[in-house]
Amino acid sequence: MEKLTSAGIAWRAAQDIPDGAYVNLGIGFPEMVAQFQPAGRHVTYHSENGILGMGPAPEEGAEDWDLINAGKKAVTLNPGAAIFHHADSFAMVRGGHIDLAVLGAYEVAETGDLANWRIGHSGTPAVGGAMDMVTGAKRVAVVTEHVTRAGAPKLVERCTNPLTGVGCVSRIYTSLAVVDVVEGRFVLREKLPGLSMEALQAVTGARLHLDGPVLDLVVP
Repeated sequence: MEKLTSAGIAWRAAQDIPDGAYVNLGIGFPEMVAQFQPAGRHVTYHSENGILGMGPAPEEGAEDWDLINAGKKAVTLNPGAAIFHHADSFAMVRGGHIDLAVLGAYEVAETGDLANWRIGHSGTPAVGGAMDMVTGAKRVAVVTEHVTRAGAPKLVERCTNPLTGVGCVSRIYTSLAVVDVVEGRFVLREKLPGLSMEALQAVTGARLHLDGPVLDLVVP
């Protein structure tokens, strides 16, 4: 089945970030979203280890390893950036000052429940700051493959992994579709051109509902 690359998913998610937003990007794949910020749009990126106004990664060899993000990657600072205590950073999150959190996922339920950590040798060892992010950010979006490497759906009726948050996800960007969570249902907004509803539903673990036209999911 044809699908978007990780870069394609990140590009699509970046197009929806509004001008002037304060945004936290989860560790790993979600960090890629910043690379596709539309020209002329101002976004202030927050990192929970204590940065507001985080810039792009530095050139190789120019890293300052005293300046890293929450994923321990070297970053730069945009003009006007601030560095502060870890506790102050989480006060921003818990105080509702982050407009959008973009996170990865193991599973997302049709109710908006999110599971992005799990117990086991191969899983993320703890929920970490994500549990603060999903309750403190004004909106939570997910970027993810539509299915696991084994082909199991990641959009499900109920999560089987430990929950990060309950009813917190509002939009999901996958390798096959863009799906909103609306009143406990998955509502399909976009899908890859040429992908039939039947084929998409077959790899989705909960019913996809329609609420108006479904647009083509097209990336550069």
